[in-house]
Amino acid sequence: MALKPTIYKFRIAISDMNNDYYDSKNLTIAQHPSEKLQRMLARIFAFCLNAQRDLEFTKGLSTIEEPDLWHIEHDQSIRDWIEIGEPDPERVKKATRLAKNVHVYAYNSKATVWWDKFSTKFAGLPVSVSSFDYDAIDEISNHIDRGTSLSVMITGTSLFVDVNDQHIEINVKELKSHDFA
Repeated sequence: MALKPTIYKFRIAISDMNNDYYDSKNLTIAQHPSEKLQRMLARIFAFCLNAQRDLEFTKGLSTIEEPDLWHIEHDQSIRDWIEIGEPDPERVKKATRLAKNVHVYAYNSKATVWWDKFSTKFAGLPVSVSSFDYDAIDEISNHIDRGTSLSVMITGTSLFVDVNDQHIEINVKELKSHDFA
């Protein structure tokens, strides 16, 4: 018998000072049975960094044909393809043919090892790659329950997260930038 996902409900207040975007979201997130809480949080923080009206969570780990997040235009073209973790460069290369904008957010404690190994393969690709501070995400994971309220303020290269009276800063390190048209 297959394991079922764990369902989390988040109330998130997003204040993106970099893009003058302010919104409140009620998100229901399914945590895949093989997914760690830290990865699920990385998906949520990538959502906050890229928040826009039609950005959606996909089936994620349940299917290899989709990214973790995407924005599909009305004509069914993919505007934004967002991967979480340390994807294979070939997967990212394929994504650049399918989507106008491709973003990768590494979050693992071994993200630097992955980046050192594959950075040259990403060099010619139209993709942006960033890395979340794993220790900060791990700290936040200690304060998450199945119904959590988060306040996320984005300014510069940091996310300032308030959760259960805790104030935690997540640094986002840009590994490769790409200016999307």
